[in-house]
Amino acid sequence: MDQAAPPDPASARLLKVSLANTLAAAILMPYGAFQTLAEQSGYDMDRLCARFGVSFEQAAHRLTTLSRPTARGVPFFFIRVDRAGNVSKRYASSAFPFARFGGGCPRWRLHDAFGSPGRVLTQIVETPDGQRWFTLARTVPRQGTHDHDLAVGLGCELKHAHRLIHAKGLNLDAPEVTGIGPACRLCDRHPCPQRAEPPQGRPLTVDDWAKSVSPYPFVIS
Repeated sequence: MDQAAPPDPASARLLKVSLANTLAAAILMPYGAFQTLAEQSGYDMDRLCARFGVSFEQAAHRLTTLSRPTARGVPFFFIRVDRAGNVSKRYASSAFPFARFGGGCPRWRLHDAFGSPGRVLTQIVETPDGQRWFTLARTVPRQGTHDHDLAVGLGCELKHAHRLIHAKGLNLDAPEVTGIGPACRLCDRHPCPQRAEPPQGRPLTVDDWAKSVSPYPFVIS
């Protein structure tokens, strides 16, 4: 706490709560037992939740912490959003390119999860840098309610997907891939019918006599 040097008492209390939550997760889901079952079960979320008596969100969050050098798990990233796309939590033990500002990408099935409450949706996505990721998405209830008004996304680099039971049955050698971006303002994918904003720093090429797939056609370098 002292080394973190929170700037004010409120920040110090928030940090204390965060550290207490981390400790609670470590007690509920001891590293060795959790990592062992994760590997043995193929990272089966249902089995992990049942064995340790935790929620989908808690188990997913714990998976992002399995980075002990002598017992590493799959390096996952984690994100939680509401129906409007606001990000309320995100963690990563991998290099997934989270957007710091703006909304998420509507092509990612994370946002489709609200249409199938409680169901795990899988998708292989490709970010603009060419990196491919295997992702899971599922709705979860907000604390203190039973309404599934939050969605959790969990993912890893595609090269690790063969270790996951949730990827069973998918052709990982020649997968069906969906291109996504961090946010429309930061994404150079063209054409994209889902584009909601023009990309930053790209001149638009609007044609008075033709309608394009994207409402914001732009110059491709």
